Amino acid sequence: MAVKTKSVFFCSNCGYESPKWLGKCPSCGEWNTFAEEKISVGKKDKRNKGLVERSKPIRLSEIESLDEPRISMPSKELNRVLGGGLVAGSLTLIGGEPGIGKSTLLLQNILSIRNKTILYVSGEESATQLKLRADRLGKVADNTFILCETSLEGIFTQIENVKPQILVIDSIQTIATSDIESAAGSVSQVRECAASLLRYAKESGVPVILVGHINKDGAIAGPKVLEHIVDTVLQFEGDRQYLYRILRAIKNRFGSTNEIGIYEMVERGLKEVTNPSEMLLSENRDEEMSGITIAVSTEGVRPFMIEIQALVSSAAYGTPQRSVTGFDQRRLNMLLAVLEKRARFRLAQKDVFLNIAGGLKIADPAIDLAIVAAVMSSNFDVSIPRNTAFVGEVGLSGEIRTVTRIEQRVFECQKLGFKRIFVPKDNLKGIKKNFEIEIVEVSKVEECFRKLFE
Repeated sequence: MAVKTKSVFFCSNCGYESPKWLGKCPSCGEWNTFAEEKISVGKKDKRNKGLVERSKPIRLSEIESLDEPRISMPSKELNRVLGGGLVAGSLTLIGGEPGIGKSTLLLQNILSIRNKTILYVSGEESATQLKLRADRLGKVADNTFILCETSLEGIFTQIENVKPQILVIDSIQTIATSDIESAAGSVSQVRECAASLLRYAKESGVPVILVGHINKDGAIAGPKVLEHIVDTVLQFEGDRQYLYRILRAIKNRFGSTNEIGIYEMVERGLKEVTNPSEMLLSENRDEEMSGITIAVSTEGVRPFMIEIQALVSSAAYGTPQRSVTGFDQRRLNMLLAVLEKRARFRLAQKDVFLNIAGGLKIADPAIDLAIVAAVMSSNFDVSIPRNTAFVGEVGLSGEIRTVTRIEQRVFECQKLGFKRIFVPKDNLKGIKKNFEIEIVEVSKVEECFRKLFE
C-alpha cells in the first residue's frame, strides 16, 4: 500500500487530534493551541500493535507481586526524589530551563556507576563537548557509551549492538522517527518517540531517562500526553543568579511526590546540600533587623529552616504594591486581609514586599505565621530575635491552625540552636514534650503579637 500524507491539527497542550483547525481545544479547553502537521497514512508496522506479542489476560490473584531491586544512583538526593533509585523498566522524564544543569546532573551520576553498561544519547551536543564536560567533572568511565544521534531508528540499531542496562536520551525534543513526516519536537514526533521508548523499556526492563525542555510557562514542552506516558516526572529548577538548584518530583509512580533534592552548582558540577537549613539562613546572625523571621517548612519527610524577608513602606504612588518572590501572591493578599480585619492593623495604604531567601519557591501553609510576623515586624520597625522560629497556618478568622510533622520541625529548630519556637496551640498534644527549646503555644494572630512584642 502506498504511503500518503495528510494534514491534521494537534493540540500542543494535550495532544488532541482534529482534522481541522479549532480555536478552542474540546479536550483541555485551551485556546489557540492547535498546530498543523503532516502525517503519513499507509501500512503500519505490526510490531507496534502491542507491548508484548501474544499477551493474554491474567487473573489479578494469579499475578505475583515481586519487589524488584532498584538501581541505586550515586547521588543520595536523586535517590530520595526517585523513591529509592531507578526502577527496572521505568521511564523517567527530567525537565528544566536551559542551562540549569540537567545534563550535568545526569552525566555526573552515570559516570559514577561502574557496574552497569550505560548508553548516553545526545541530540544537542557533540561527543567532544560531552568529553570536555566529563573532564571538567573529573570522571571518565569505560562502561559509558556516547551516541550523537537524532534518528529513533538509528538509536534502536545501536541499542541492539550495545545492549545497555541504562539508557539516557538528551533530549526527547531532538529525536525524530522517519515514520512521521514532521520536524523533531513537534507534537506527533514527541508522542511517537516517547511511546516507542516506553515500549522498549517495558519489554526489555531497561530504565530509560529522558531530558525534556520546558516552555515559557514552566511546563514540559510538547504534548501533555508526554507526562502521562512516563512513570516519573522530575523538575529541576532554580534561579541561575543563585548557586542552588532544587530537584522535585511532580509525578512518581514508584515513590512520593513530596520529596526534594537540593544541589549547589560549583566548578566541578553539582554538589549535594546535606543540610539545607544552614544554607537557607543568612550568615550574619549577629545583627538583628526588622522584617526578618525564620520559618520551619517541610518537603516530604525533610524539615528545613527558611528565612522570610518582608518590607512594609508607605505607598508613594497612590496604589499600594504587593510584590512576592517565592510565595503565592494570592495567599499573601489573604494574610494581609486577615491582619486588617482580625488584628486591626492598617496595611491598605502601604506597600508590602515579601521574599523567600535563597531563591526557593515554598507552598507550605505552615509558614503563614512567620510571614505575618515578618510583615508586622517591618511595619513597626521592631526586630525579632534571630533565635526565634515560627510554625503555623493562619485561617481566615485569624486562628492559628495545626500543621503536620510538628515534632520533626521542633527538633530541627532545636538541632540548629534556636531558643524559642511559636507553634499552634494543642499541636503538640499527645507528644512527650522533652524538648530543650522553649515552646510558645498560640491560638490567635493577636495573641502571637502580644507574646512576641511584649
